[in-house]
Amino acid sequence: MNIFMRRLAPEMGQDQTKQQIEKGLRLYQSNQTDKALHVWTKVLEKTSDPGGKFRVLGCLITAHSEMGKYKEMLKYALDQIDTAREMEDPDYLTEGYLNLARSNEKLCDFQKTVSYCKTCLNMQGTTVSLQLNGQVCLSMGNAFLGLSVFQKALESYEKALRYAHNNDDKMLECRVCCSLGNIYVHLKDYEKALFFPCKAAELVNDYGKSWSLKYRAMSQYHMSVAYRKLERLPDAMECCEESMKIALQHGDRPLQALCLLNFADIHRCRHDVDKAFPRYESALGIMTEIGNRLGQSHVYLGVAKCWLLQKDYEKALDSLQRAQELADGMGNKLCTLKVHCLSEGIYRSQGQQEELREQVVKFLQCVEELELYCGMCGESIGDRDQKLQALPCSHIFHLKCLQTNGTKGCPKCFKSSMKPGFV
Repeated sequence: MNIFMRRLAPEMGQDQTKQQIEKGLRLYQSNQTDKALHVWTKVLEKTSDPGGKFRVLGCLITAHSEMGKYKEMLKYALDQIDTAREMEDPDYLTEGYLNLARSNEKLCDFQKTVSYCKTCLNMQGTTVSLQLNGQVCLSMGNAFLGLSVFQKALESYEKALRYAHNNDDKMLECRVCCSLGNIYVHLKDYEKALFFPCKAAELVNDYGKSWSLKYRAMSQYHMSVAYRKLERLPDAMECCEESMKIALQHGDRPLQALCLLNFADIHRCRHDVDKAFPRYESALGIMTEIGNRLGQSHVYLGVAKCWLLQKDYEKALDSLQRAQELADGMGNKLCTLKVHCLSEGIYRSQGQQEELREQVVKFLQCVEELELYCGMCGESIGDRDQKLQALPCSHIFHLKCLQTNGTKGCPKCFKSSMKPGFV
């Protein structure tokens, strides 16, 4: 009898762990986050089952991600990797590396994110890899966008979308559509920037009855940004209010910060700097607290534009300097490009020729590095609202150039193949 009980004991421990994890999930889904965290932390302290420990760490990672506690998220992700190594199970390792990639993505350590994503994709042959690859490609795309490597970002998003379609994963498709909307905001094809989050909102309406409300909030936020860029400010305000309402209900600090930034940008577009400034300040407070450096750089760009509206060039340059420091730290070249562009305008208006020349040179250097020009006509991409089209290789061109000239292949790929080393 004693031997039988001893054999049963580990299983009972596993069952109890599973029950407590599920209890925590029910609490979390009913917005009782503190109680859920308490339950999961107790499980983590008591369980001796590695599988249970891995799962509860996954719950803690998700919860801390949604609260914007990214450093704690990273700590749990590192613990999860250690647990997966102990278990010597490639499925668990793949999932662990994905969570490590996501943690670094949230902390704007984009090079590390790309590296961990590549590790995930190289661990092929595991059962879960087929289900997780789409999420890995999405995270990798977000990291490449953070580094302003647009072709690779787009390529990763397209791969993520293919995985979503092949696995009939509507949640993943929704998230990818939001990221595609985001990349086209940066590239200034505002028609596509609106199309993709609208598609995400459709998916939420059609399939998302049982989904977390964060999917609706996310799609509404990205629609709002696109509406603002299209100067449809009442629509932008309405979508952002809807997103903020959900973010406040769920204690989603990262999304609250993004909504505050967008509210500030909307007020700036209305030339109402008195309403814009306090919202920029609130957004900056949350973003600094959670470690969203990319968001902070966008705040400083917005603040600089407000100072420009008030013709306070010294304060504008100070904000631009802060944006550039953050951009340099992350490797975000698009933010650096915007800093040079705005600085160039200030120095031109002040007749400061030497500083102006320096900014022009740096601006052109950034354009070259970012490859922000059409491979057919040679004109700029991303300097104004224009319809763009990506070829299957993910190189981006003006839509009108492709329609006018047609293409039997990608001119940019052909040009690369003619470089020394390829011949």
